[in-house]
Amino acid sequence: MTHPTLQQSHGPQYTRILSIGAARGDLVVPNDDLVGPINSSDEWIRQRTGIVTRTRASHDLLAVDLATEASKEAIEKSGVDPALIDVVIVATISNAQQTPSLAAVLADRVGANPAAAYDMNAACAGYAYAVAQADALIRTGAAHYALVVGAEKLSDVVDPTDRTISFLLGDGAGAVVIGPSDYPGIAKTVWGSDGSKADAVGMDGTLTQFRDGEKPWPTLRQEGQTVFRWAVWEMAKVAKQALDEAGVSPDQLAAFIPHQANMRIVDEFAKQLKLPDTVAIARDIETTGNTSAASIPLATHRLLQEHPELSGGLALQIGFGAGLVFGAQVVVLP
Repeated sequence: MTHPTLQQSHGPQYTRILSIGAARGDLVVPNDDLVGPINSSDEWIRQRTGIVTRTRASHDLLAVDLATEASKEAIEKSGVDPALIDVVIVATISNAQQTPSLAAVLADRVGANPAAAYDMNAACAGYAYAVAQADALIRTGAAHYALVVGAEKLSDVVDPTDRTISFLLGDGAGAVVIGPSDYPGIAKTVWGSDGSKADAVGMDGTLTQFRDGEKPWPTLRQEGQTVFRWAVWEMAKVAKQALDEAGVSPDQLAAFIPHQANMRIVDEFAKQLKLPDTVAIARDIETTGNTSAASIPLATHRLLQEHPELSGGLALQIGFGAGLVFGAQVVVLP
């Protein structure tokens, strides 16, 4: 059977992150504000997690509002006309309204309407997943410029009496504009999942169970030791694989930007990867908390603010979390 010659799209050979924007929750919440319901102490939280304060959003400040602020900064810094952005990808697990997507509302707010827009749920690996998708969509010609956002209001899914995760979580959004490049700016992504460990971290119930009065409002829980061991040992292998795929050695990195899950995990990672002292390590968790999909772009934004000389250097970023999902890639910092 003969077919007419089908046209398939092709895009530029390379892509890169052009710019970055950030927005954190408007409230600074110190450990002392959270220790009562979990019968804990400021010292215990600092020792176990490295968190001193975390940012959370006021009742009326939504994930889409944080995403809008971060996106407007990224778009302005990119110099790209928002009308040329033809795909908007938002990584989030905390958009309380399941549909319409946060991304569609965001696209309209920032002047990118009628861009293709969708939310995606890969938990704390969501930003790395979204970067992989934007890179692929641009290089195949399906999009020209992409707005990629990690946005979370995790305070909506926190049980203040839960000792496993509640004190870790913060609110915020980080956004990047990704576009064509004259040189390689985003290496191959190493990504995957292990659904056999789905019970290790995630929601403790469903919306239908809440509706039917069988369970309270679903909140995040985790098996701390299981997640810690998995993150440190398995994810170090993924990070090394991402370096191999990029053809980069640890001493060629300017920065290491892991998901801000726990300071002990960040420090253990650095040891496992044998990172030299010349590599800047993101430790945004100390004052922002764990913001799931928003944590890598927020940490990147802060690192570039504090060390502008890192711009143009190589960064290894890795996200990992509920599902259990993971994604890592080496990128050129904007």
